[in-house]
Amino acid sequence: MLIEMIEKRIPNHENVRDERVRSAYGKAASFVGIGCNVLLFAGKLLVGTLSGSVSITADAVNNLSDASSSVVSLLGFKMADKPADAEHPYGHGRYEYLSGLMVAVMILVIGVELLKSSIEKILSPTPVIFSWVTVGVLAASIAVKLWMAMFNRTIGKKIDSQTLAATADDSRNDVISTSAVLLATILAHFTGLTLDGYMGVAVAVFILFSGFGLVKDTIDPMLGSAPSEEEVSAIRRKIMTYPGVLGTHDLMVHDYGPGRQFASVHVEMAASEDPLVSHDVIDNIERDFLHDERLHLVVHYDPVVTDDPRVPVMRAFIAEIAAGLHPRMTIHDLRMVPGNTHTNIVFDCVVPFDMTMDEGEIRRRISEAVAAQYPNYYCVITTERSFVGQKK
Repeated sequence: MLIEMIEKRIPNHENVRDERVRSAYGKAASFVGIGCNVLLFAGKLLVGTLSGSVSITADAVNNLSDASSSVVSLLGFKMADKPADAEHPYGHGRYEYLSGLMVAVMILVIGVELLKSSIEKILSPTPVIFSWVTVGVLAASIAVKLWMAMFNRTIGKKIDSQTLAATADDSRNDVISTSAVLLATILAHFTGLTLDGYMGVAVAVFILFSGFGLVKDTIDPMLGSAPSEEEVSAIRRKIMTYPGVLGTHDLMVHDYGPGRQFASVHVEMAASEDPLVSHDVIDNIERDFLHDERLHLVVHYDPVVTDDPRVPVMRAFIAEIAAGLHPRMTIHDLRMVPGNTHTNIVFDCVVPFDMTMDEGEIRRRISEAVAAQYPNYYCVITTERSFVGQKK
């Protein structure tokens, strides 16, 4: 219901690739997070103070940190929405990653403080005053956090937001931690077991765990993490649908914030084709990616000899040798340069990052395997790494 109300207030809400639409969704989700968490903080703080429960108070402070996180996320969406300028020609999209990092640091600091106070509670326990009002507040908190987790996950998936996905995970963790506090409160009333401090430690551990996970998730894209395998496969599949395209390689994707990606790729086309025709196809590829995917793609044209019957045979032969050294090793840009006494086989070899064999050994093994079958063929190999990562 709330998501439908938000969509009605966002013009062209279905076009989530539009940076303005995406920002509007993010801001709306942040405002909802601020409101819900402030209400939860006030209710739990009151109950925790009246009952003397450090675990409930700890859970209240956790909700306050969540509200602060939503404020930072809101600022991140607003600053990321700034248009590109002369100093930042790629835009300001990485502000969203920076806001996520700030949230993570805040969570870690609060987690440490709550861990200290909970340990003190274990060392010096005090009785917790039980009331069904306390149980009601905690149960209501669990229900609200479950809803917030689903709300943020739905919008996060809709706009592909790492920040909202992390917020959804944090809400899910809050459900677990608040359930632990509720359990401790009920057990203390019916059994007399003093578990308040221990549950407070558990809440603090969950907060710290969430903070460390968020740090990793926000730092990775700023460090230049590889794009997902699904994204890489989708780009390659689309390029291969264009007429005259024989293959692609050397794909590089640069992330300047959600919805702000730039990429370059080499596209192999027949050398015998009219260059003007090939160039027209390349122009269409670049224009279509910008229009359909909002991806700024630069395509490099690689002419491939297709009228020499030896080339595809040799390419398949060497590709099989490479795959024998590592199942994800590939070759590209193979060409044959004949001479009076020998023929040079010139090509590039893409080496997986988990390859234990050094590059000199790789070149030697491939060259020896080719020479064993073709004594007058010499390999001229350039080894390189994939900039989109090669995973299992």
